[in-house]
Amino acid sequence: MARRTAVFAVLVAAMLAAAGASLALGAVKLPIAEVLEILLGKGGEGPNHQIVETLRLPRTVEALIVGAALGTAGAVLQGALANPLASPDVIGVTGGAGFGAILILIAFPASIALVPAAALFFGLLAAALVFGFAWSGRNRGSTGKIILAGIAMLSLFTAATTGLLASFPERAPSALFFIAGGLTNAGWEGLRYTWPYFLAGGLIAIFLIRPLDRLALGDDVAASLGSRPQLIRLAAGFSAALLAAAAAAVAGLLGFLGLVVPHVVRMAGGTSSQAFVIPASAVGGAALLAAADTLARTVRAPIELPVGPFMVILGVPVFLWLLRKAV
Repeated sequence: MARRTAVFAVLVAAMLAAAGASLALGAVKLPIAEVLEILLGKGGEGPNHQIVETLRLPRTVEALIVGAALGTAGAVLQGALANPLASPDVIGVTGGAGFGAILILIAFPASIALVPAAALFFGLLAAALVFGFAWSGRNRGSTGKIILAGIAMLSLFTAATTGLLASFPERAPSALFFIAGGLTNAGWEGLRYTWPYFLAGGLIAIFLIRPLDRLALGDDVAASLGSRPQLIRLAAGFSAALLAAAAAAVAGLLGFLGLVVPHVVRMAGGTSSQAFVIPASAVGGAALLAAADTLARTVRAPIELPVGPFMVILGVPVFLWLLRKAV
């Protein structure tokens, strides 16, 4: 318990530090004291006030929410499928969301405002198809069927996306930022239509904490304790699909975070209890994405780079170090 408490405290401190850096750093660097005064309503009016409240605060909140959503989605899926390699890719959400966004960017560039809606719709559609196939025929709802159906759906939507890019090569550069993953300075627009999906997915994940811990004991034991393993996996997949599709609608394709953060949390905390892993993965995901987004905005300021590569640069060394210690 002491180890888990210490790890969680470190993650919270890292998240707060990343949020503070996100608000203070950029093309225009601001003292953290001035940022705090502006957030408390004591900073008065002026350009710095506009930078913090209009540009950086919404972007920081988006980074925290998207990072927490992806971390939670990965933790829930890995717990439900008993597979440490499970991530939103496994249930096809990433492939579907990517196809939906690129369909608008490439084929209907005049309707670019529909990109978030299309990413959300096709991400959820891909997950629905995966679970529809997995719950049909023999061995309904088994882990193997879910994973295989997810791989097939990911391949299908990836091929469709590649076909779109090949058919309209002159428009392909407009899709690169979405594919690489990145946040924008569009204010609160990104969360205006996606917050219900983040909220619903997060609440379902919270209610799944105890059922997932029972599921870790094995399907037979979980069933003897009154749980329904297939229903738990279905609910976990639905929660992860909502969170990952909404995250893709806001920030593009960020597949690495949902895979690695739960690994790091479990190894650092020394436990697979979902009561620790799910909230810690949410906090760790929020810290990682906020830090990576700040790095992407500042390394070549005022040019903003996609956040996906920087998130990998920050996360991989930590993951490999913990993996080496665990092995």
